[in-house]
Amino acid sequence: MRRPVLATVTLISALMLLGGCGSDPEPAGAPVGPAPTVSDGPEGSAGSWLRADDQSASAAKAGLPMLGREMLTVHYHAHVDLLVRGVRVPVPALVGIDSIKQTISPLHTHDVTGVVHIESGEDIGFTLGQFFTEWGQPLSGTTVGPVTLTQGEQLLVYRDGKRVAGDPAAIPFTKHGEFFIWVGPASSPPKQPPSTYDFPKGL
Repeated sequence: MRRPVLATVTLISALMLLGGCGSDPEPAGAPVGPAPTVSDGPEGSAGSWLRADDQSASAAKAGLPMLGREMLTVHYHAHVDLLVRGVRVPVPALVGIDSIKQTISPLHTHDVTGVVHIESGEDIGFTLGQFFTEWGQPLSGTTVGPVTLTQGEQLLVYRDGKRVAGDPAAIPFTKHGEFFIWVGPASSPPKQPPSTYDFPKGL
């Protein structure tokens, strides 16, 4: 069933106010304790990990349309984890949703769990790079968000617990894929990257 964006945004707001959004499990190797807010991060000024203010513009930059309704011909979900220099960076809510214009892209988030919704009228591939561009953050082999690798560091991407080589931005989303992006010492890669995510029932 197609849901109007206004109804979706209203429902999201209500769920957040009622505490209806659950929290995602910690990825393996993440520090114990509460996750930092989206405005915190391992590097950069406050707010540097926030989503772009103009989601319509950032979606266009990612080559994604903004639609008046969620299109469910193609409908699946993936999960994104980021662990950057020992700090878990949460994915912000409402990436790909322009609440002012009441439009939504085929690639979006509803909350801060890291669950990415892929809802499209066409069966085409969507990539991590598109999602980060829409978020308003760069992603490459040497940069993620405000963080640029220094000497002795590396950026690794894992899908379902297995390392994926090549350009991180070109990695396609897969149904119920667990995508773990890690930045840290090249001499100490993660020993147990998360291989699965416990998606809520119905996703």
